[in-house]
Amino acid sequence: MSLKEKLNNWGEQRTPFVFILDYEKRKCKAWKTKDCPKEFLYDFQGITNQENNLSNAKALKLKITPPNQIDYINKYHQVINAIQRGETYLINLTTKGQIETNLSLEELFNSVKSKYKILLKDHFVSFSPETFIQIKDGLIKTFPMKGTIDASTKNAQQILENDEKEKAEHATIVDLLRNDLSEFAKKVKVEKYRYYEVIETNEKMIGQISSIVSGELTQNYRSKIGDIIYNLSPAGSISGAPKQKTIELIKEIEQEDRGFYTGIAGYFDGNNLDSCVLIRFLEKDNTYRCGGGITSKSKLKEEYEELIQKMYVPIY
Repeated sequence: MSLKEKLNNWGEQRTPFVFILDYEKRKCKAWKTKDCPKEFLYDFQGITNQENNLSNAKALKLKITPPNQIDYINKYHQVINAIQRGETYLINLTTKGQIETNLSLEELFNSVKSKYKILLKDHFVSFSPETFIQIKDGLIKTFPMKGTIDASTKNAQQILENDEKEKAEHATIVDLLRNDLSEFAKKVKVEKYRYYEVIETNEKMIGQISSIVSGELTQNYRSKIGDIIYNLSPAGSISGAPKQKTIELIKEIEQEDRGFYTGIAGYFDGNNLDSCVLIRFLEKDNTYRCGGGITSKSKLKEEYEELIQKMYVPIY
């Protein structure tokens, strides 16, 4: 039995479970909640298997090394060329920097403040602000997040809301996710469009723009919970549009697997589901993964600076 079929069965039986899917869907794991191993720690907006909620006593020390600029420029131009050839109109290009800290991955998990926290011991920690999908009482919602700015910038919200590139990118992803949800839901609609919110980090405040897209699932949706999770992933916000062709281009341009970075993790309580996109992602060897959407309106300098904005640890 495939993992997707197992999730469908657990959903139909209303058995609580947790899961994690890598971006390529090659290392997917799921456990009944009662059987979740200690190597996998999670916190889905307060739903957690964390045994203690004590923050680490050590003061955080950070050394941030931005992504290699030459490597990024090379990949950026490959993306622009693909856009000019008409193969894609939005690609989420990801790369690597370094964040060295005096805390272990588990200490970071215990200390960070984030909407979602995921730890795979001896592998990575993710402190993600981005929801993948939520299902509550038969209503499915997704929350595309596109657009980031230093919130201390004068008129930050106005700048981000009026940025033509960000507006076009956000509209593209919202439209993509409306189409994605339509495979499983009816009465799909944009419930809230481009709202601004602020995330506090160890060094600064980050402003970001999100939307809410929702739809109504059929009564037997629990028996299709695995299909929903698998078919909607990877998230549109970390791939692009058109989705399938863009995924092929990402593989060609990035030249390596993403693994669990930009994958998804989630919790099903027997009725409702919450899940996140695995971004804000730090690996055991101090590799920090980050990325951003590239369109025909992108400017290289601004895209590279946005990557650096996303290199933070939310301890404050």
